[in-house]
Amino acid sequence: MRAVLTWRDKVEQCIYDLAFKPDGTQLILAAGNRLLVYDTSDGTLLQPLKGHKDTVYCVAYAKDGKRFASGSADKSVIIWTSKLEGILKYTHNDSIQSVSYNPVTHQLASCSSSDFGLWSPEQKSVPKYKSSSKITCCGWTNDGQYLALGMFNGVISIRNKNGEEKVKIERPGGSLSPIWSICWSPSREDHNDILAVADWGQKLSFYQLSGKQIMRERSLNFDPCCVSYFTKGEYILLGGSDKQVSLFTKDGVRLGTVGEQNSWVWTCKVKPDSNYVVVGCQDGTISFYQLIFSTVHGLYKDRYAYRDSMTDVIVQHLITEQKVRIKCKELVKKIAIYKNRLAIQLPEKILIYELCSNDSSDMHYRVKEKMVKKFECNLLVVCSSHIILCQEKRLQCLSFSGVKEREWQMESLIRYIKVIGGPPGREGLLVGLKNGQILKIFVDNLFAIVLLKQATAVRCLDMSASRNKLAVVDENDTCLVYDIHTKELLFQESNANSVAWNTQCEDMLCFSGGGYLNIKASTFPVHQQKLQGFVVGYNGSKIFCLHVFSMSAVEVPQSAPMYQYLDRKMFKEAYQIACLGVTDADWRELAMEALEGLEFETAKKAFTRVQDLRYLELINSIEERKKRGETNNDLFLADVFSYQGKFHEAAKLYKRSGHENLALDMYTDLRMFEYAKDFLGSGDPKETKMLITKQADWARNINEPRAAVEMYISAGEHVKAIELSGDHGWVDMLIDIARKLDKAEREPLLMCAHYFKKLDNPGYAAETYLKMGDLKSLVQLHVETQCWDEAFALSEKHPEFKDDIYVPYARWLAENDRFEEAQKAFHKAGRQREAVKVLEQLTHNAVVESRFNDAAYYYWMLSMQCLEIAQDPAQQDLMVGKFHHFQHLAELYHGYHAIQRYTEEPFSFHLPETLFNISRFLLHSLTKDTPLGISKVNTLFTLAKQSKALGAYKLARHAYDKLQGLKVPARFQKSIELGSLTIRSKPFHDSEELVPLCYRCSTNNPLLNNLGTVCINCRQPFVFSASSYEVLHLVEFYLEEGITDEEAVSLIDLEAPRHKRESKWQEITGSNSQTLRLEETQESMGDDDPFTAKLSFEQGGSEFVPIVVSRSVLRSMSRRDVLIKRWPPPLQWQYFRSLLPDAPITMCPSCFQMFHSEDYELLVLQHTCCPYCRRRIDDSGP
Repeated sequence: MRAVLTWRDKVEQCIYDLAFKPDGTQLILAAGNRLLVYDTSDGTLLQPLKGHKDTVYCVAYAKDGKRFASGSADKSVIIWTSKLEGILKYTHNDSIQSVSYNPVTHQLASCSSSDFGLWSPEQKSVPKYKSSSKITCCGWTNDGQYLALGMFNGVISIRNKNGEEKVKIERPGGSLSPIWSICWSPSREDHNDILAVADWGQKLSFYQLSGKQIMRERSLNFDPCCVSYFTKGEYILLGGSDKQVSLFTKDGVRLGTVGEQNSWVWTCKVKPDSNYVVVGCQDGTISFYQLIFSTVHGLYKDRYAYRDSMTDVIVQHLITEQKVRIKCKELVKKIAIYKNRLAIQLPEKILIYELCSNDSSDMHYRVKEKMVKKFECNLLVVCSSHIILCQEKRLQCLSFSGVKEREWQMESLIRYIKVIGGPPGREGLLVGLKNGQILKIFVDNLFAIVLLKQATAVRCLDMSASRNKLAVVDENDTCLVYDIHTKELLFQESNANSVAWNTQCEDMLCFSGGGYLNIKASTFPVHQQKLQGFVVGYNGSKIFCLHVFSMSAVEVPQSAPMYQYLDRKMFKEAYQIACLGVTDADWRELAMEALEGLEFETAKKAFTRVQDLRYLELINSIEERKKRGETNNDLFLADVFSYQGKFHEAAKLYKRSGHENLALDMYTDLRMFEYAKDFLGSGDPKETKMLITKQADWARNINEPRAAVEMYISAGEHVKAIELSGDHGWVDMLIDIARKLDKAEREPLLMCAHYFKKLDNPGYAAETYLKMGDLKSLVQLHVETQCWDEAFALSEKHPEFKDDIYVPYARWLAENDRFEEAQKAFHKAGRQREAVKVLEQLTHNAVVESRFNDAAYYYWMLSMQCLEIAQDPAQQDLMVGKFHHFQHLAELYHGYHAIQRYTEEPFSFHLPETLFNISRFLLHSLTKDTPLGISKVNTLFTLAKQSKALGAYKLARHAYDKLQGLKVPARFQKSIELGSLTIRSKPFHDSEELVPLCYRCSTNNPLLNNLGTVCINCRQPFVFSASSYEVLHLVEFYLEEGITDEEAVSLIDLEAPRHKRESKWQEITGSNSQTLRLEETQESMGDDDPFTAKLSFEQGGSEFVPIVVSRSVLRSMSRRDVLIKRWPPPLQWQYFRSLLPDAPITMCPSCFQMFHSEDYELLVLQHTCCPYCRRRIDDSGP
């Protein structure tokens, strides 16, 4: 620490007190009976202020800078404004000794010899408080809550803002130690208010607000007249009878003298927020000093030790930013650090510290040695076992015990000394002299080695890591770099104030100067960046810089020198620089440059650093190819360029190396199709087509399918275009493609048709199939889309597709529960087996569901199917048998339908006679097995009820007897039991009106016929009406051998004239029926009818003898009397003669069932079809 006088002035009067304006621009002095106002910058007296009539003892400025106050021996206090105008004056009973402004409320405390007052701007009067002793000084706490009063009797009284005493500090010296000056510490680091007290017992003491004394009391050996703190409380100024101002630490440790004077120092203060000190003396001298605190520090690699608060040493780890404080409690004069050693020079001793462990990040130091001796030196250096003291031209080597081991005497003043390492106890020192000589000294060697001598004085030195180069900064701010071995000057740079070699790279150094940091690699130009301070170390990418009092580690990317090496293609050197610390972008640039320079080893390391697997794979593949014998560097470089995105350069190299295909592949993979086309030029059209296809593939992948389709079409890739259009449902595109395609291109056309079907556009699919001429697929399309009309129209033109249409049609009908139509369709398609199968299933379902009417119809249809199949000679016998079986079942179910409705439903839809006839018909027909669904109980129950109702009591009793032997449902049980009882009250015979007549032999047959449905006499089968089941007046006859059906019909149609016969019959032949109608009564035909003669004379016997007619008999018949069942082959036609022409009978031309004409017409009106075969009346033909 040293004090530099800035300005000085002298007045005639003693300077008792002074005060700075809070902003530090003005200084108010109490000189005689005046106040002097100075400009602090240059010591100009701005204005003297007159207001007091006697000596001014004290002055104080308010913290807000608006007012200041002065107190005088004339017992008055004057309040002045910052504009140097007096605004208020009040008085005490005695001379004013001290004034002080409250830092918060700006309340003014004024102290006289006997009392003190507290003035506030808002108060009209000044309250005063008596004091037991003369008050010599006063001061407010930082928070403005308390006022400390220093008494001449050695007592300190602490008052609150109302003047009430809160604490009284009575000191051991009492009145022998009158207090002359007090000051509260402004430090914010201390949690408690600390009061510094200077008394004329020549002591400096410290007290807390509570009155407790803290820290050690310091003896001064002079009478202190003033004490004051620095703005932040770090130092204390003391002046008094020793005619000087001394600087103390806040703990009271004396640091040095600020300025020696010629008389007592009555007042000294620090300019706010600065290191300037003003001193006022007994002889009227005013001195303004600047305090310069020199930097005491030491650096070794990443550890920096520096002085703090003059008495402490802080060791900072520049990498981890850890800090440790060593409190020495004495003025620290010199610091030296080396490896694990730390040397601190104090006024009377040197302390040697060492690290507690070998850990590089350990920051715990412990005292190793104490050298208790006063040393005078300019520079201090510590080694592993020695201390080196530098004094002017002399170097001394001392052991830690204080024994001088060696001494070197230099030719000139030593300007710089540095430990450059070496084994413990044998370290080397680099020494620079004022005469330009640079020496190397080993601590165990008495002889110094002269490295070189230059013309200018040395300011700073450093040696490179390998000790081959030496950097020197001289007094002309020039950095000179020498080769140590040849003594040759390698280069020099100007504007340097300090220099440091990179400890990790031989060819790199940095130097600072002129506000810039300069980095130089090898002989390349200097790279500059702004930096304030001095460079003191360079480790890897970190530069250690000292700026004013702080040391910082600046992270400097080594980009600039790396790029300098890259520019010269020095890839290995550039890699070494990069290892010191560059950004990822720099690493990548190094990798790329090395790759382009085909320096694969360096490139691989650099890409590994940035973890770029893609380029590492490329390098590995190139190395593999080189191992296999590839030597074409152009090809390797082309691959590199393509990876880097320099596609055009890569393409040129591919072309130059004869691999145009690789360039094309690259462009197409990158979707640069236009560039690929330009590259091809007017080349092979096949390759152009391939290119367009790839472009379309890409468009497809990036979700631009419409563009892809157009490209596929232009490339002739119709299949892909169709596939893409179909997948996206673009019917319009498909139509265009299909219409442009030639009919010979079957595969794409088939794909078009497939997508048309899939996209529900069968019309376009049909158009496509027609274009191809693929009728089979067209048929299949119509079938799949169920366009049956178009399919049928196609089958008419092309009968070969009949099966392909009608079979699916039939299946479709069956799936839609249109089984009858399905059966017909199967039949039409010639699929008799399927047709029969459907019918059988339909029939079975109808029987199971008790739809016996439907069952009868289906059995009839089955019989007709069998008859059709019977035309095949191989199946004739089997099918004819089935025909008769199914015809029989159809008749049974047709009749049983009425029985079932009668027994199951509440109302009867048939006449009793009809039910009576049906039940008799069923009983006569059910001689053997009973078909599925037909109930004998229901039949007998109906017969019993209707027989009883119609007077056939015998038959009814028979039916009830039969029912007794059958399992009867519970619902009939009661009715049957009741009927069985009541029938016994009836006569045991049947009504003769009900007895059936045989129209051939005129025999009355019993109601219950053991022979079934034939006459008991002539065995002639009865012909029943299909509606009322009455026996019809028809007799079947057969033709003689040799007469064909056609001849018989023609003979019957001759209509030979008859005797005694008038035209009384009217025959009506329609499309649906043949009707004989009796218009008038006719006379008895007599015996002249040949057919009647055959009835009379060809009967009898137990065997049935059929009626066989000759041509003459046929000729004699009338067409109106004959009904013909015209069965298709292989069946014979059946001929029936009506014996009562006046009772017309109608035969259905389809099923050949016989009806009374009136019944038939009524049923047709009800059902609009034949009640048996359901042939509609508007259908033509069977």
